Amino acid sequence: MEVDGDEYFKSYEDLEIHELMLRDRPRNEAYRQAIMSNREFFKDKRVLDVGSGTGILSCFAAQAGAKKVFAVEASNLAELSKKIIKENNFEDVVEVFNCRIEDFPLPGAKVDVIISEFMGFYLLHEGMLDSVLLARERFLTPGGSLFPDRAVIYVAPCSLPSLFDDWTSVSGVKMTTFAEELRRQKQTKPEIMTLRPKDLLASETVMAFLDLNDVTSSELDKLDFSEVIVASRDGAFEGVCLWFDVLFPSDVTLSTGPEAEPTHWKQTVVPLPENIETVEASSPVAFKLTLQRHPQHFRRYNIFLEILDPYGEKVEHPLPCHCNMTKCILTKAHLESIEGESLTTA
Repeated sequence: MEVDGDEYFKSYEDLEIHELMLRDRPRNEAYRQAIMSNREFFKDKRVLDVGSGTGILSCFAAQAGAKKVFAVEASNLAELSKKIIKENNFEDVVEVFNCRIEDFPLPGAKVDVIISEFMGFYLLHEGMLDSVLLARERFLTPGGSLFPDRAVIYVAPCSLPSLFDDWTSVSGVKMTTFAEELRRQKQTKPEIMTLRPKDLLASETVMAFLDLNDVTSSELDKLDFSEVIVASRDGAFEGVCLWFDVLFPSDVTLSTGPEAEPTHWKQTVVPLPENIETVEASSPVAFKLTLQRHPQHFRRYNIFLEILDPYGEKVEHPLPCHCNMTKCILTKAHLESIEGESLTTA
């Protein structure tokens, strides 16, 4: 489905999409907790809700004592949100604008707070973060606050039994050939699915940390990750998993990882065309992952995955590295001995 221009906003007129989000308890409670535990940010303040949807975040801001809330919604859902806001008796506080943020005519002074639920799959899908950054530059008073104000994208190697193991017998018929072709197809279109914690072969590694107070849209055009990750358990290396956290002032966190309560974002998985290898605990895994904005469709990202040889000379291991390669074991021991000598000398 196209996610650019009018088609993108029209897609958000589907009430089933909003039903999914409104039934996402971790999503709703994280925003409510973040706003209600930071009432001093909202009391008697001017607030801008970017991509306000049904208006639930605007209602939270009004409940927290906001003087005025500007709810900007580009889709025709804006009309329904006006009724929802009136149903909650906030029509004197919350004003809905049916327009894109680029066309928003802010009445009066700049706002003190910007709130937005901008996140797509793997955080960046649909490119709504760019709209928040534009609003930050145009409408947020110096020293104003963003909710959320930080975001982290995580990666981890994983096993994918639903794409690999479950096809050895389908009612007594082998379907591994079908599964191989299915995985090739899914390589060009990452899978959105819920993983179990035990499907991860290693702890999460930060791919990108974004401070939303100063990150720019151009910095989101391309994100690269290339690193050696040490497996924490034995298992088949069958894909790479991405997810994100967003953080609010006072350290309220909304996590979408496999170990958190499930959300409608689930996790984004890039499956390998075949099982590269069975890794053992403490063995190194290396890959390069790139998220690159589509040159013609700015709301889309292309995802590129390249598997690297962790034992190759061109792949650098971190210092210290906790993998089972001899050179890493020796280097780690040497660094520990130097640290021990320094402590003794001190």
